[in-house]
Amino acid sequence: MTRTRIKICGVRDTDTARAAADARADAVGLVFVDSSPRCVDKATAARVVASLPPFVEPVGLFVDTSAGDIREVCGATGIRTVQLHGREPLAVLDGLAGLRVIRALPFDPDKIGDALKWDADARVSSLLFDAAQGGSGEAIDWHGLAAAAHGFSKPLILAGGLTPDNVAQAVSVVRPYAVDVSSGVESSRGVKDAGLIRAFCEAVDVSG
Repeated sequence: MTRTRIKICGVRDTDTARAAADARADAVGLVFVDSSPRCVDKATAARVVASLPPFVEPVGLFVDTSAGDIREVCGATGIRTVQLHGREPLAVLDGLAGLRVIRALPFDPDKIGDALKWDADARVSSLLFDAAQGGSGEAIDWHGLAAAAHGFSKPLILAGGLTPDNVAQAVSVVRPYAVDVSSGVESSRGVKDAGLIRAFCEAVDVSG
């Protein structure tokens, strides 16, 4: 079976980035949303990106940000993969040429048609499914997503309420390309815990 990839999101410093890399995470997420307790500025993000070893991908998370502003952040930090986590229209992709785009969506089995529109666009690299309120730590319907997954052509990333204790079960049900965790590896809101990161990555690896 192909190994499930791992993204540790909401990284705010180089120590956490290195802890994620040491735990064999494949990507780290940098949040550019002012209202988030995990928000980073461009200078901090650039330091985190520079600290990452080869093959660990930095991902910039944006909510309803213009394509021009996204490109400006990416140019200043060295980020090449972006995660759109708001209500961005498909038209935003016109301004993101050259960047790898992950489209994050709340999982709603009654609105699969919306997800299929993004899935059909060649400019989107993968789909990430989260709870209705991203970053809330709320789990989604794993069995419902597993049933819907057959209709998508893009790799699926599972997020929402994942922890070291439940991620192995989630992977066994959904069989996603990757998993994405933020609050599930924190000792307090916005503060990552290296031990929880390591435990999460180990749980994903044994699930396969």
